[in-house]
Amino acid sequence: MRSSMRIPAMLAAATLAVLTTSTPATAARPELRINQIQTMATHNSYHRELTDAEKDVQRRTDKNWWNLQYSHTALPNQFTSQHVRGIELDVLPDPQGGLYTQPLVRRDAGLPALTDPDLAKPGNKVLHWPDHDYGSNCVTLVKCLTQVREWSDAHPGHLPITILTELKRTDPAKEAMGGAKSPLWDGPLLDALDAEIRSVFPDERLIRPDDVRRPGLTLEQSVLRYGWPALEPSRGKVMFFMDNQGADVQAPYLAGRPNLEGRVLFTNSRPGRPDAAFVGWNDPTPEIADMVRKGYYVRTRSDVPFVEARSGDTTRLNAALASGAQMVSTDFPVIGLSARQGSEYVAELPGGAVGRCNPVNAPRSCRDDRITREHR
Repeated sequence: MRSSMRIPAMLAAATLAVLTTSTPATAARPELRINQIQTMATHNSYHRELTDAEKDVQRRTDKNWWNLQYSHTALPNQFTSQHVRGIELDVLPDPQGGLYTQPLVRRDAGLPALTDPDLAKPGNKVLHWPDHDYGSNCVTLVKCLTQVREWSDAHPGHLPITILTELKRTDPAKEAMGGAKSPLWDGPLLDALDAEIRSVFPDERLIRPDDVRRPGLTLEQSVLRYGWPALEPSRGKVMFFMDNQGADVQAPYLAGRPNLEGRVLFTNSRPGRPDAAFVGWNDPTPEIADMVRKGYYVRTRSDVPFVEARSGDTTRLNAALASGAQMVSTDFPVIGLSARQGSEYVAELPGGAVGRCNPVNAPRSCRDDRITREHR
């Protein structure tokens, strides 16, 4: 009788031993978050050079014309072939349509007005410098974002794509010469910007400030105390940042929404502000690592036109990667783009990876091969 009772007891003890040795190891593995990975991005991702005749005009009228001599392939190609997971778009308002169809540089080159039907449509345009350097591989914001959406749909499980937007206005000097004059970014235009983004990406495909902020806390308090969303449920989504720091754009975007309530873009903020979650920090200095450790999402640049591309020096690139900035922007994401500048400079993650564990704040359990598993 006593021996038959001992067998179940021994089995129970063995089961308990298995549970106590295996369960904590699984439970202890922290959930990887989107701010604990690092990816590469392109700078002015839409940019295309102009015709030779227009370049002659740029050369005569702009002492810095040389830094406009770069072109990016279409956005889907950047995601697929160049392994970037972040882009930058310069956005100008055009509520009536057709505002940017007659660039001065074309007039001075003896060329006719632009006839692209997309330019004639009402809505935000994606251009660098409307009357001087307008070349774009997707001239409307909706067109650019539609390309991103279509690529995203075709590649389920991809790492979150970060989209940095610089909200621009036309050049006053060009305005005085008869060029286009854009309306100033105000509340209604910024509302329209959010609406355009949502016309392409519904809220369930976005990572928004509302998805990060906790009840009763500011946006900054939320990211510092509770962190960013987990990576796995964030795959296949996009996240928008505002590059502008000036109050002329940020103030109307934040008006009545100090924590970006209901907004799409994360503002380029600074620690200590209620809206501080994203920080744009172009120079890869030691301050970035401290911000990353605390919980901020940071964008920096690995090169500037065309210092590194001409010298081949990777000092800035190495500093940017080591800083832990989650979004590292470059004009040279693959080999060959810097050859016209006389070097073999390329800015990429080690091994040309799509993403990697953040060198500053990723948990020790993080594995690069699990991050880059994009097709589930």
